Amino acid sequence: MTKEHILIVDDEAAILQMVEMILQKEGFNNISKASNGEEALNMVRSSKVDYIVLDVMLPDMNGFDLCKKIREYTNVHVLFLTAKTNDVDILTGFEYGGDDYVTKPFNPLEIAARVKAHLKRKQDKQQASNEVSRKQYRFNHFTVDETAGELLVQGKVISCPAQVFMLLIYFCKHKNQVLSKEQLFNAVWGYEHIADDNTIMVHIRRLREKIEPDPSNPIYLQTVRGLGYKLVGEEI
Repeated sequence: MTKEHILIVDDEAAILQMVEMILQKEGFNNISKASNGEEALNMVRSSKVDYIVLDVMLPDMNGFDLCKKIREYTNVHVLFLTAKTNDVDILTGFEYGGDDYVTKPFNPLEIAARVKAHLKRKQDKQQASNEVSRKQYRFNHFTVDETAGELLVQGKVISCPAQVFMLLIYFCKHKNQVLSKEQLFNAVWGYEHIADDNTIMVHIRRLREKIEPDPSNPIYLQTVRGLGYKLVGEEI
């Protein structure tokens, strides 16, 4: 059994029960359920949550707005469940702070696989940080403290969602190397899947908004047309 606290938010009782059952079979026994946004937000406020599975359509507020409120309290990984498959809706989810999404109807085993992959990666990272000395990546405009999980821009700590921070760490560890979308997707999202252009592009844009003096004219995180992206510059 694992101790990680998972919150499932959906107004359909059948989906709550189905996802809970599959997660329990995978060894997760610390699971909370909420059927509306207010109930979910109260849970986030009152207890530490390690992963949230969040339906977009809720009776009292939409999941995008709820995710924005959640981000005021935690950078926990948020996986959206959505029946909407057009690019605008998916991009909206990322803009409001989501980390990943699955479209309905979905295979609950896929949910379990994504939860396990993310939490294992998080656990591995914590174990590694306990075994090595403090690791920082310093550039002229920003500093990344991997051990502390902090991004500092011109000396000021900047809030950075978990998935965006992991993407930045991967770039820092492969500085001045061209990284394909497939490499980034497999390294950061952690499961076998065809690289999702929307996911990569939105997270690249969010990362640029964090670290670039002018996100519209990036000097650090550059696009290499037809190949991918690379983080350029020398550490100080």
